[in-house]
Amino acid sequence: MLGLKLPTDPRWVNIVEMNIDDILSDHAFCEQKAASTAISLIVSFPEYTELVQEMIALVKEEISHFKLVHDKIIARGNALGYDRKDEYVNKLLKFFPKGGSRTTQLVHRLLYAALIEARSCERFRLLSQELKDPELRLFYHNLMVSEANHYTMFLGFARKYGDEDEVNAKWQNLLEFEADIMKNLSVQQSIHG
Repeated sequence: MLGLKLPTDPRWVNIVEMNIDDILSDHAFCEQKAASTAISLIVSFPEYTELVQEMIALVKEEISHFKLVHDKIIARGNALGYDRKDEYVNKLLKFFPKGGSRTTQLVHRLLYAALIEARSCERFRLLSQELKDPELRLFYHNLMVSEANHYTMFLGFARKYGDEDEVNAKWQNLLEFEADIMKNLSVQQSIHG
């Protein structure tokens, strides 16, 4: 369903198990960045009323997810750690050339957002199935459902606002590029790494 060309290495869950507190902090910042992305789309493309409406709802949802993760961190007796560079996202954002028409820029940003949400969904599915802690398994199952909806929303907007055949071709190329990123990233204690 997600279309990812390379599944996550199953050993990643073992790393998560050994570093769950670090993963939770990284996850919290991923939720905050997702909310920031939605705000940025509102600011950059205010003329797309339907997109703005959906991004307003997404900001609320992502911030609520941030709070859920932050509450988990507190319940475990910890404080939110510091944000780290997301090597995966930084590499991904180099795929499309800078510039182009406003529509092209919008489509590229929507495709990036769709792919990041798809990979998050895939990772959350693994966590919901493989973590030993039943409470965290349920927590990640619920988040996985939301991420799947976000992925399809961003991809749907890209197809709506761009030429659908061109968007589909770009999507496939981006998926191939992302698979190469996943091959070359070491298995790290982060949501995307």
